[in-house]
Amino acid sequence: MSIPLPLFIAVPLIIAFVLPMFGRKGKSAATALANMVTISLLVFAVASIGKTEVYEIGKWSIPLGINLVLDGLSSLLLLAVNVVAAAAMLFSVRYMEQYTAKSKYLSLFLLMVAGMNGVILSGDIFNLFVFLEIASLSSYALVGFGCEHEELEASFKYMVLGSIASAFILFAIALVYGNTGTLNMAYISKAIADSGMNAGLAFALAMFMAGFGLKAALVPFHAWLPDAHPSAPAPISAMLSGVLIKALGVYSLARIIFNVFGVSVPVGWVLVTLGVLSMVVGVFLAVGQWDFKRLLAYHSISQMGYVILGLGIGALILARNGRIEWAAMAVLGGLFHLVNHSVFKSLLFLTSGSVEMSTGTRQLKEMGGLGEKLTFTRATCTVASASIAGIPPFNGFWSKMILVIASVQAGFLSLAAVTVVVSLVTLISFLKVQRYVFLGELPENLRQTKENRGFMLVAMVFLAGLCLLMGALLLVPGLKDSILEPAVKVLTDGLTYSDDIIGTL
Repeated sequence: MSIPLPLFIAVPLIIAFVLPMFGRKGKSAATALANMVTISLLVFAVASIGKTEVYEIGKWSIPLGINLVLDGLSSLLLLAVNVVAAAAMLFSVRYMEQYTAKSKYLSLFLLMVAGMNGVILSGDIFNLFVFLEIASLSSYALVGFGCEHEELEASFKYMVLGSIASAFILFAIALVYGNTGTLNMAYISKAIADSGMNAGLAFALAMFMAGFGLKAALVPFHAWLPDAHPSAPAPISAMLSGVLIKALGVYSLARIIFNVFGVSVPVGWVLVTLGVLSMVVGVFLAVGQWDFKRLLAYHSISQMGYVILGLGIGALILARNGRIEWAAMAVLGGLFHLVNHSVFKSLLFLTSGSVEMSTGTRQLKEMGGLGEKLTFTRATCTVASASIAGIPPFNGFWSKMILVIASVQAGFLSLAAVTVVVSLVTLISFLKVQRYVFLGELPENLRQTKENRGFMLVAMVFLAGLCLLMGALLLVPGLKDSILEPAVKVLTDGLTYSDDIIGTL
């Protein structure tokens, strides 16, 4: 089954502008249409696995025209984005009844999905920036969708810092164009390989790392995230943490470093440093939180540290001409954790939304004993908590184990120790969640609490099932070879990416 790549962008983009026409009376029809779109995109993403394709828009010749590129890495990210989008949209059917202007919410949601799909598929850095802005602007509005003081303040802060990140990225694009004469990633890579790095390109790379680091909320660029994620509606928190910071931040950073500029020892150490800082700072800030969603937000920062650490170790090994299998294992651990985090962190935010909707609070100290009232929510939250803490056999265990093994094999014993310690602190943090939300005595004011069922429950059970089954991506050779290994190969092949893409044009 061959999927025209523009459909990943055009379908949600077009429907996003159609949905506001439904108005209040057509709310059910708009919701049904939006769910059909996200489920269709998920089917397209599954069908794209294992395929490699370059699509020239309008048949304009490259490097002058615009092209979309599907390879192992982009197909993996497309799958992650559209799995989470389908679950979050399903959860929104019931959850967003609390809000007005639901058709506008659905429109902004699909614009965000279109932007993320565009970032992942874009073959040139300027259109990557254009799609990044579409997704970013939609997310700014969705964070403030509740229009309360907290939401508007968080949205404004997010918008200001996001705009600074976008400015860094745009200036970096201008510097790259000035030095290479092209915007196409493959041709930029070839130009840099032929002529080498200069001061302008080195400065552009530093600006890319700052801009995409801010989009990914890596420490010390993380200031916007602890306010934005708790303030957004629960399905949007799931999207922001589950896939947005990955598509706009981590994916773009990895693509630029590994496939466009090429890895180097200094860049590898920068990635490792950012990864360790994010892991440690994020997890210790999370432990002291009593706001359920803010606690989860800080864990997003910490878990992104694992991903960047894996990519950094892989970059260091490649830059030092070390053993390619060790580099591949480190990159595999980072990318697998990225996908795993997409699932279990989205599930955690959905369960927090279910708890908040049932109880009217996000404060852990105001809850307790909800396990007897929210049976399914407790079960799915427990699965997600075990996954993020790295308890076997849940999916988070496998990716963390790979990162520890890769660190030891590469001789970074201290990094392996940090990974284990951060996992233990993460476990402590989620034991606190279980203790204060689901165990203990049920407060008098929560005795009438009822479980949220219907589509909200379906979305949570779907993601919980994935947390249990995703270990199969490693254990079943066919799945690993078709889903994970092609993504790893794209990054470990480095600058040969340009030769592969140019050869298909």
